[in-house]
Amino acid sequence: MSTSTGIPDDVISKGRDFKLVTEVVQNGDDFTWIQYYPNNHVVTNKFIVGKESDMETVGGKKFKGVVSMEGGKLAISFPKYHHTSEISGGKLVETSTATSASGPVVFVRTSKKV
Repeated sequence: MSTSTGIPDDVISKGRDFKLVTEVVQNGDDFTWIQYYPNNHVVTNKFIVGKESDMETVGGKKFKGVVSMEGGKLAISFPKYHHTSEISGGKLVETSTATSASGPVVFVRTSKKV
């Protein structure tokens, strides 16, 4: 198990290899963020920038959060976790930073437009 993230090493390894499709629909500050995972698993989150919204993780955990704009990036923060998403060079770049006892752990996912 990865001591810094608490995620089993085999799950991390599988995550590196699967194909994820993210669909983002924006209407002003209203967003619908749909992620299509292998095995027909779909996670849909709807939010309005600056307002608390009900959301769900890929594992099915429900939570409330406020998505904000930080320098042109969508961002959401929790204790010991920060996530940003932006379009850069025509690609979706998502950066997740988790803070652990051994320091920050950063995960960056870059997706091409299809």
